[in-house]
Amino acid sequence: MTEETVKKQKVVSFTYTILDENQAIQEQSDLPMSYLHGVRNIIPGLEKAMAGKAIGDEFEVTLAPEEAYGERKPNSIQRIPAKRFNNAKRLQPGQAVSIQTRQGQMQGVVVKVGRFNIDVDINHPLAGQTLTFEIEITDIRDASEEETAHGHVHGPGGVEH
Repeated sequence: MTEETVKKQKVVSFTYTILDENQAIQEQSDLPMSYLHGVRNIIPGLEKAMAGKAIGDEFEVTLAPEEAYGERKPNSIQRIPAKRFNNAKRLQPGQAVSIQTRQGQMQGVVVKVGRFNIDVDINHPLAGQTLTFEIEITDIRDASEEETAHGHVHGPGGVEH
């Protein structure tokens, strides 16, 4: 029996820890997340580093901003009407928020809270940083026809339709 490895059209499940340049934990998974390999469902540098790995592999990869969450874009402050937030009165500068845009759901960080508007920086919170990812591959399986057609994973750790 050949060992499954990460390659195009495989559903890969993994756990991760993201560390910043000072080795401070920025994000950590409690449960494995899953993605469809080869269709840009995760950041480019991480997808590249996953290729060829097998179940049980543990590895670390350090990525520059352009291979991770991109460089910070200074023109990415959006002024959003406060009425679009359920909890506008409780928002604080520095707080992470999720906003709906024409391009879909985006994460942002509150920059300024006004009476009628909230200024949100829509750069990814980890944009502009060199990051180290500690990864453990927990499962690899063939993608279903539906997952391949849709370009993403369905079910646990993926998207529910």
